[in-house]
Amino acid sequence: MTLGECTIPNLEKIFDLKLVDENESLSAWINQSQILSSFQQEALLFYRKELRANFFNWNEQELSMHFIGPMLSLVDFTGENFNAYANRSIKATIGDIELNGVPDGMIAKGRREPEIPYFCFQEYKKEIDPNGHPAAQALGAMLIGQALNENKNPVYGCYVIGKYWTFMILEGKNYALSQGYDATSDEVLTIFQILLSLKNVVKELVA
Repeated sequence: MTLGECTIPNLEKIFDLKLVDENESLSAWINQSQILSSFQQEALLFYRKELRANFFNWNEQELSMHFIGPMLSLVDFTGENFNAYANRSIKATIGDIELNGVPDGMIAKGRREPEIPYFCFQEYKKEIDPNGHPAAQALGAMLIGQALNENKNPVYGCYVIGKYWTFMILEGKNYALSQGYDATSDEVLTIFQILLSLKNVVKELVA
């Protein structure tokens, strides 16, 4: 089964998953306070200005190149034992189902090559896409990360539809979603704070 074949209904049915309204790990992640430097704040406001001006005409690759990529680079997800990766194949066998695919991005253990994904990312320009919904593809990639991690820790995720960012967590058989954050508003600062918190989480996981 590929990530492109994933839908929320079939993932819930096949892997016995349940969407929950509240999750302590998700709340702790997205509500962790972070102090932004003046440089980070200025950069984020510049990225927001570019997004506002170009949101309607950028395609997915341009959105990734001009906005999402710079946001992730500003966090600096390069560590001694982990790194940020894009368009890398991942797979795992869960029960008798092999799940595989190429998420748009992930933060994973491994300095040169991804070993265990801790965070999976999917980006779409439009709400409806013939290749599937980003929430389902992100959740599918998170299931792979969970299997590779032997279900020891929560797996984190995010999907982006245009200007809206939604954060996710998978813990056991339960998954939860945050509200959608609008990157063309002041919520761009909140999005960045959540990404900074993610870096702290990953550091603890690889320690």
